[in-house]
Amino acid sequence: MVRFPCLSRAVPSALAVAGMAVVCNVAHAQETIKIDGSSTVFPITEAVAEDFQQSKKGKIRVTVGISGTGGGFKKFCRGETDMSNASRPILAREMEECKRAGIQYVELPVAYDALTVVMNPKNDWIKALTVADLKKMWEPAAQGKVTKWKQVNSAWPDSSLKLFGPGADSGTFDYFTEAVNGRAKSSRGDFTASEDDNVLVQGIARDVNGLGYFGYAYYYENRDKLKAVPIVNPNTGKAVLPGADTVMDGSYQPLARPIFIYINSKSLDRPEIREFVEFYMKNAEALVSEVKYVPLPAKAYAYNLEQASKKVVGSKFGGENKVGLTIEQLMKLESKL
Repeated sequence: MVRFPCLSRAVPSALAVAGMAVVCNVAHAQETIKIDGSSTVFPITEAVAEDFQQSKKGKIRVTVGISGTGGGFKKFCRGETDMSNASRPILAREMEECKRAGIQYVELPVAYDALTVVMNPKNDWIKALTVADLKKMWEPAAQGKVTKWKQVNSAWPDSSLKLFGPGADSGTFDYFTEAVNGRAKSSRGDFTASEDDNVLVQGIARDVNGLGYFGYAYYYENRDKLKAVPIVNPNTGKAVLPGADTVMDGSYQPLARPIFIYINSKSLDRPEIREFVEFYMKNAEALVSEVKYVPLPAKAYAYNLEQASKKVVGSKFGGENKVGLTIEQLMKLESKL
């Protein structure tokens, strides 16, 4: 189950709006680790932060914000945070922003997400969606024009198409639009957008005509009120549901993706940051599974620790997304493990 620090083991509520920092209220905290960024990665880092703070008996405070991958990188590249959660690799323009500010970073993949398309459970007409179907709904040309389900598929009802999705600062928005429409941020704008995935959950759960997308952990936590849509693999033609097994075997494509943390290399000079990163990597496999993402192989976390200890800076992604990357391909890209 996705966890919320100091309060419960639940996904943060709709009060966890973009930019909000989740903080354990420990009056005697001596050191603070500041983290912001992706709402998709938030459940993992939040779980790590909660357990780490407990292990330190309040001597170290960890704050985890939810301003989206893009919003997080803006703060990170201004030197306002020690770490940034990211549901996609750092982009070229963000790399340049960090460079201008003298910020160097260590890039660590921490898990895989099955980016999940969800619908209202009363929707009885969708059995599966192809990438072409998704494009008909979400491409920029659909704005103000594709407003009924039957415009996507003539066999579907003549009822309003209600779309929900992450906002423009979201790495999930970037990844989905590139995977579906061929270019990041290329999307119709007339949909209900929010950086808080719980707002999207509630909107789709209340409307039989609702459809949207977000990270798998938020679907899993709300699977009693949402239905995941099988996505047709463009290579095999088979409809595949998101999940750990289909991410690991590479069949859930093109919406399976690696998710990351980025660490300011100067922050790694501080012992509490090094301790936190070590704790993160040593506990990632268990906590990633707990919040319902897909852990990387154990050797990947060991490699991450080595990269952090040596302060190996930069990105292996060249400032762009790599859509459809499998775990095996990621491992080869990372270190030829």
